[in-house]
Amino acid sequence: MARLRLGPLLRYVDGSSATVWVEASRPCTAEVRCADGAGGTSRTFQIAGHHYALVPVDGLTPGTSPTYEVLLDGERVWPLADSRFPPSRIHTPEPGSDEVSVAFGSCRWAAPPADEHDPVGPDALDTLAARMAATPDGAAERPDVLVLLGDQIYADETSQATQRWIAARRGLEEPPGSQVADYEEYTRLYYESWLDPEIRWLLSTVPSCMIFDDHDVIDDWNTSASWLADMRETPWWRERVLSGLMSYWVYQHLGNLPPATLAADPLYAEVRATPDGTDALRAFAARADADFTTARWSYRRDFGRVRLLMVDTRAARVLQEDKRSMLDEGEARWLREQALDSPGSCDHLLVGTSLPWLLPHLVHDAEGWNAALCRGERGPRWARFGEDLRRRADLEHWAAFPSSFEALTALLAEAGSGPEAPATVCVLSGDVHHAYIAEPSWPDGGPTARVLQLTCSPVHNSIPLSIRVGFRFGWSAVARALGRRFARHGRLDRPPVSWRKTGGPWFGNQLMTLVLQGRSARLRLEQARAGQDGSTRLSTTEESLLTP
Repeated sequence: MARLRLGPLLRYVDGSSATVWVEASRPCTAEVRCADGAGGTSRTFQIAGHHYALVPVDGLTPGTSPTYEVLLDGERVWPLADSRFPPSRIHTPEPGSDEVSVAFGSCRWAAPPADEHDPVGPDALDTLAARMAATPDGAAERPDVLVLLGDQIYADETSQATQRWIAARRGLEEPPGSQVADYEEYTRLYYESWLDPEIRWLLSTVPSCMIFDDHDVIDDWNTSASWLADMRETPWWRERVLSGLMSYWVYQHLGNLPPATLAADPLYAEVRATPDGTDALRAFAARADADFTTARWSYRRDFGRVRLLMVDTRAARVLQEDKRSMLDEGEARWLREQALDSPGSCDHLLVGTSLPWLLPHLVHDAEGWNAALCRGERGPRWARFGEDLRRRADLEHWAAFPSSFEALTALLAEAGSGPEAPATVCVLSGDVHHAYIAEPSWPDGGPTARVLQLTCSPVHNSIPLSIRVGFRFGWSAVARALGRRFARHGRLDRPPVSWRKTGGPWFGNQLMTLVLQGRSARLRLEQARAGQDGSTRLSTTEESLLTP
């Protein structure tokens, strides 16, 4: 009998269809059966001895919320027999409704078991799940989509439990030590993270969009050309990066895609058509690692008149110092085409990029200065110093790619201008282990849309004192003056846009939620807090109206 190893994850949902991802214990036929008669089946495909299915669900009725169950070879495996949670549902958009709720955040260490102390405090996603599950149908404060902006797993910072598991299959004295080494060890990270009962139920009933960041592979992934050259000389790196890309494709990327895109995907077709798709997927990962232009991890999702563009800011980088760019030419062209597609067709444009576009002024200027040093503006000695500093201080955000920063700034202004412009253009980001709101202004008056940088992280991670102090200082007038000194030393031009912090910084395990209705937008920031009785709750830290 086939067992459900992981999932189900509800990924794509529109008015009449959905996709549900599962991992089974052996080859089988996976079926999703809804209470209203909708459903679908799919045969599992095999990767490295693991068996997966992305089940297309058809025949859904708009504006309904049917419960569903998962069957493997005809035997029901979900809901779990002893589940304490409400039944999982597929919520389809109400016809004519223009309200969309988007919850987002990044950086989540797997929560420890319930009987163990959590050293970084309550998990914001666990706490959201608990709040939703407190009502009979699980609908309390339910977002329409959950956007996870990177570091869904930590391949380079494993838990003690995972280290014990790794030690049972290989010696930790062997490189890469306690970090994951291959595909099988990547699967362990997903089990540890997504078998958390609250997360498992939450992901089964709220659609999700995901994109990777560095820790999904390794800290500072693709920081620079010299970093990449050094890593490629490391004996364990090739297996690590190929396994990271393979597991990301299976566990995260497939579910991001609409059914029509999946149907046209030659790799997905090849993997499903063969008894074992491992070699095909590994060859794809090898091509993607050798030539970033052969794979596109960015994607678009539309929720009524809300457009979400999820942008790959890790694997699409051009790293040569004289051509350094956050996005390669094809990726930049794709982003532009999607942002400017069909003027007047969206009320809100959301750009999901794991790395913030607008940073505290000191950090922005320091990253631009560092980029100038690394490309040789102050000579080879300064260039060597700059590369060492870039790696040590993680100076690799949009500001560290000056031409890309300027191009994104110009694109956001263009997308937000004109009589058919959306009401808001929001850049959704994470990575920096705190939350803030920043608002730009252009010297010529700028776009008609309200443009905002909305940053929210972590969902569940540590927030060292150095981060708290550094980012609070980074927004100050003194820090801004210090940043201009860096800029002058690097011979930098002034940025094409100025900006100010209009909210934060906030520190804690947290989620932001955008509630978009028509051309109005409301923002809520909630932090997970523990009560004296051991319970946890989401406490509203900030709530504001972004548009009139």
